[in-house]
Amino acid sequence: MTVEANDPGLSITAGGSASFRLLLEWLARRAEPVAIGLVAILIGLALFSLFILAVGKSPITLFQLMYTGGFGSWFSIQNSLSRAAPLLLTALCVALPARLGLVIIGAEGAVVLGGVAAAASAMPFVGIVPPIVLFIFMAIAAMIVGGIWIGFAGLLRHYRGVNETISSLLLAYIAIALMNQFVEGLLRDPASLNKPSTKPLPKDYMLGQIPGMDVHWGLVIGVVACILSWVLIEITSFGFAARIAGGNVRAAQIQGLPVGRLIVGFTAIAGGFAGLAGMIEVAAVQGSANASLAAGYGYTGILVAFLARHNPLAIIPVAILLGGISASGGLIQRRMGLPDATVLVLQGTLFIVILFCETFYGRFKIFNPDLWKRS
Repeated sequence: MTVEANDPGLSITAGGSASFRLLLEWLARRAEPVAIGLVAILIGLALFSLFILAVGKSPITLFQLMYTGGFGSWFSIQNSLSRAAPLLLTALCVALPARLGLVIIGAEGAVVLGGVAAAASAMPFVGIVPPIVLFIFMAIAAMIVGGIWIGFAGLLRHYRGVNETISSLLLAYIAIALMNQFVEGLLRDPASLNKPSTKPLPKDYMLGQIPGMDVHWGLVIGVVACILSWVLIEITSFGFAARIAGGNVRAAQIQGLPVGRLIVGFTAIAGGFAGLAGMIEVAAVQGSANASLAAGYGYTGILVAFLARHNPLAIIPVAILLGGISASGGLIQRRMGLPDATVLVLQGTLFIVILFCETFYGRFKIFNPDLWKRS
């Protein structure tokens, strides 16, 4: 019996086999960051357990309290979600420039200056415009200032060759100093004696909570920002051009892509999101701009972005996880007698392990379809 080359059954079988292989390749590439990320977390927790044992405490008790404080009850879950809200935005400040091969670690500066800008822009309009209009004014001011601040690091990188990692970090320290100067000087509320701050927002002008939850609307804003960022990177031509430039700047320049505008544009957008995080802290949590704006959200956002592999959608669950770890700090301090900063040690350990595990991407045959073809 012979089979014709144009046999429909043979074509269907071959097409189905090719489709199945494409599906396997897609799953393999998507599974790699998840698998390596989980392994990195487990290794980090194991190393942190050694640290806890060294100080004479039980790692099992610590992890139980960490779960209880972060996700063990509806109250703790809401607390974790509230803490995750600014992390969503500060992580985007790292993730978006990373698509261009840039490492921005100065989101903290955009957060504090964004908060100051939001508070300053609100003062003349309180009691004059409706709250929703005031929130828009505050958000625009915060995003403009944050965008200019981080965009300046991108400007220095492209036009002067200044390392963006160093410049953004130094700019963060300058921003914190400027924030203290404004809060303790020009914008200080005379009634704030023990803790200098700007004039507080009235209760009616505070950003409210999501109905049925004790979580402010900043969480929704952060989630929407992550979704929009994913659309920007994966669907738009602007994002496609950025991915090309991030893969090979020289090739992008040969193709005529505006690399300079891409770098400055993406860093400015990233800084705008970090500035928005500062606005949310003022409008939903603090009620005014003060030293509490420098709470380290910008630095924790670095860990969130790297753990999420700079994927805006993956940032959402990772930020919630890190928010839960941060929320458990007080419970760990009370129950185990450990410093509240213990969770910072854990975050630092996880970050080091994650950076180390970056070297393993693309090395495992099961996750690399290119190696399948060679075998």
